[in-house]
Amino acid sequence: MTVHSPLTWLYVPGDRPEVVAKALHAGADAVIVDLEDAVAPDRKEYARSATAELLSEPRPVPVHVRVNALDGPLAETDIRTLAPLPGLAGLRLPKVTSRAEVIRVAERAVPADGGALALHALVESALGLEHAFAIATAHPALRGLSLGEADLRADLGLREEAGLDWARSRVVVAARAAGLAPPAQSVHPDIRDLDGLAASCARGRALGFLGRAAIHPRQLPVIERAYLPTPEEIERAEEITKAAATDEGALALPDGRFVDKAVVEGARRVLALAHRV
Repeated sequence: MTVHSPLTWLYVPGDRPEVVAKALHAGADAVIVDLEDAVAPDRKEYARSATAELLSEPRPVPVHVRVNALDGPLAETDIRTLAPLPGLAGLRLPKVTSRAEVIRVAERAVPADGGALALHALVESALGLEHAFAIATAHPALRGLSLGEADLRADLGLREEAGLDWARSRVVVAARAAGLAPPAQSVHPDIRDLDGLAASCARGRALGFLGRAAIHPRQLPVIERAYLPTPEEIERAEEITKAAATDEGALALPDGRFVDKAVVEGARRVLALAHRV
């Protein structure tokens, strides 16, 4: 588990440079400039140009860009224009359905220094979900996998939130089986419903997600509180690691809890997350 993975990702539309500038100081761990769904067709070129100007120098927080649909005419130009820029931390690839798409982008998205640019695949369809593990293992440049739930809901014809549980578990398992960090949850679309956001985050955490994407700064503190360990969790983790420091192998705590290597590793992850920089 990569404990220093962002907990909060803030989406902002690429054709609103003034909003992007504010987002860089909104408190998110990472900002995602969206060139895809958030931008009208007649604003696509302007959004790309404004984003390129933004990324012409390093930014105070990591900036990722969600490019346009990989099977459309715009993605190639997005990738070619943005990949070499010093302010770009990574590319988010929408509606990925196959490993071939990831490989194709990885071969084209070459930073100016010749290294590997971090890629993040969004699974947003039944076909993409079926190929989740193949996508997750497509290329070493792929650093993350997550769901795009709005499109997936439409593709599957889902009416209830519970219908997403299997898909969410599938992408969590695929990411972890591929050695990637736990996925971040998809956005909660109602920016006023902070109680609903908190409840949804609690459910996502129970399913194995780590962190969440947001569409408004007011959602960021809710997400962070939901995903950071509680004082009780930290206390339990400290107790376990302290006991493991004096006894090797399996052991029982005074309250009867059984502790083995996997439990100790889990406790260490809790503490690392609690004290993340």
